[in-house]
Amino acid sequence: MSIRHNQIKWQCRRGLRELDLLFRKVIIKQLDSFENHELDLLEQVLKYEDQALFDFIFKEKSLGDFDHEKFILEKIKNYV
Repeated sequence: MSIRHNQIKWQCRRGLRELDLLFRKVIIKQLDSFENHELDLLEQVLKYEDQALFDFIFKEKSLGDFDHEKFILEKIKNYV
């Protein structure tokens, strides 16, 4: 496991239990298969505050960034 993967795993630990469980599923199932540009997007998504991510994933409130929203919908939200 690379240093980058370990850092991402740490960043996936969230304050909201729902997000913590969701991101745990994502890293277990997909992290090793992500390409570099997908890792870049994941790292950018993980910079959002928990409430903003929760609102987008569970309440469909926009994050204001199409690329981030598309990434979440394609790679993360299917684990809800």
